Amino acid sequence: MNSNKIPVIAIFDIGKTNKKVFLFDQDYQIVFEQSATFQELLDEDGDSCEDLTALTGFVLRTLQKINDIEEYELKAVNFSAYGASFVYLDEQHTPLTVLYNYLKEYPIHITQQLYAQYGGECSFALETASPPLGSLNSGLQVLRLKKERPELFEHVAYALHLPQYLSCLLTGIPTTDITSIGCHTALWNYEIHQYHQWVFDEGLDKLFPAQYSFDTVFDNTLSSSGYLVGTGLHDSSAAVIPYLLKFKEPFILISTGTWCISLNPFNNAPLTAEELGQDCLFYLSYVGIPVKASRLFGGYVHEQQAKRIADFFGVSISELFMLKKDEHLLQCVRNRSVSSDLNAFSKVNLQNFESPEQAYHSLVYHLVRSQAQSTRLIIDSERVSHLCVDGGFSDNDIYMQLLAQEFPTMKVYAASMPQASAIGAAMALHAHWNNKKLPQNLIHLRHIIDV
Repeated sequence: MNSNKIPVIAIFDIGKTNKKVFLFDQDYQIVFEQSATFQELLDEDGDSCEDLTALTGFVLRTLQKINDIEEYELKAVNFSAYGASFVYLDEQHTPLTVLYNYLKEYPIHITQQLYAQYGGECSFALETASPPLGSLNSGLQVLRLKKERPELFEHVAYALHLPQYLSCLLTGIPTTDITSIGCHTALWNYEIHQYHQWVFDEGLDKLFPAQYSFDTVFDNTLSSSGYLVGTGLHDSSAAVIPYLLKFKEPFILISTGTWCISLNPFNNAPLTAEELGQDCLFYLSYVGIPVKASRLFGGYVHEQQAKRIADFFGVSISELFMLKKDEHLLQCVRNRSVSSDLNAFSKVNLQNFESPEQAYHSLVYHLVRSQAQSTRLIIDSERVSHLCVDGGFSDNDIYMQLLAQEFPTMKVYAASMPQASAIGAAMALHAHWNNKKLPQNLIHLRHIIDV
């Protein structure tokens, strides 16, 4: 092996829209990246679904391309992917169905029967930490296949979440990862820390391979180059890994995008019915510890209402996003009755505002009030002293300043960490490919001080 080659790890970061691959050097700097998008297919019901063949081809072709790059020595491969969909394999590891969309409408009669058999909807949701979300409760997708396509189901040898299917492509070893199983799948009983009884009663446990720890690696079977392969991680759980490794004090992470998800790795108190009713749930961390989370559709509402403001006042959305906090405008907003209901601003008449700046300050104020209410659901302890915001809202001055005002006893940070899910998946295998210490400066933090 040429000692002048740069040791790297390849991470496939598979999102619903964009499929990316990154090569990280031993300092976790990106030295190569490539992305692809694929046209969705239609399943047998005419619903859109992932093109699994195209995705498989992308992974295999890209790995071959990376192997052919002379300056890099590929030491390991891992996967970060959305996990709310299953791939069904036969004994030869051949996919038997399309990769069904987790937004596919779910037959209500199947869930009604399941809930009735296992203590009712609320009890079932509390035990599995899975709000009733239809196909987003990915375990119910497996049950649906058994109920609706029994002749095909008989040939299913393995049911793998997407990250583990991609790993199996390279190793030939089917695995189960706790971060995928533990994420609103309705499969895991958080009270007894194993699969829920319904999984055994339906015989689904036989389809789920053995669980392996987050840092497990296997030899690849596709290449003689000798790189190791991880078992893959659910993307949301992978994104928290860099923060867990950086912070020694208890913290909350608000990951902002279309959904704004508040994650508290230091709160594993059982879910209450009230919390569940307000869209709280559990994730399982990469070491199997429950992470209490709350969700808010804040990014979507922000996008829709900012467009409404821009259209009404004849300005560009980008102008609104770049606004700095104006205390005078905020005082005008505070003098009005502002609800913490996320959708309250959509009912506000824009003619009540003197300018687009005033309207936008009002919108963000509404959003932050809603976000603060959502985040407080999972705090549960005065020990939490740090609050980090990553994603789109971390660059929004008005949002961050108002959030700091909502949590005056905490240190509030705008966090910048591009490709957090991919870096988390790389860090999970650090000991297997990297002889350097983990760098401490990967997350760029900007302390928000109210001014």
